Amino acid sequence: MKTVIQRVSQASVTINNEKVADIGLGLLILVGIEDADTQEDIDWLTAKISQLRIFNDENGVMNKSVQDVNGDIIVVSQFTLHASTKKGNRPSYLKASKPNIAIPLYESFIVSMEKSVGKKVQTGQFGADMKVSLINDGPVTIIIDTKNKE
Repeated sequence: MKTVIQRVSQASVTINNEKVADIGLGLLILVGIEDADTQEDIDWLTAKISQLRIFNDENGVMNKSVQDVNGDIIVVSQFTLHASTKKGNRPSYLKASKPNIAIPLYESFIVSMEKSVGKKVQTGQFGADMKVSLINDGPVTIIIDTKNKE
């Protein structure tokens, strides 16, 4: 499972000209799922994200988590995180899971994230053409791959 986590001062998701998610201070999390992903990946990842100290404290030091600042979260499915650009100029998405595998894992990720932060998480819509808008605060962008824990 790959994620791109962005600290935002504002983010939203629009589908068919309708805003379906809208937050102020918090995290925008893009999630890419592959067939090898399991509930263990989800549990590890959501615990890690909820505790990431990437928000500033009173001294301007990144020392607070999304929970510490009572931030909100938007989770967006993003199969293109598994793009392979090794050959040619057209990315291959063979490593990205098909919907029958990805949707249950995506939904489980959302539930696990809500449990980790103790509040409702907003989302996009799996497989939809989404317009994602954000103001990346910092900018702070963290990439986490559960298959390559660094």
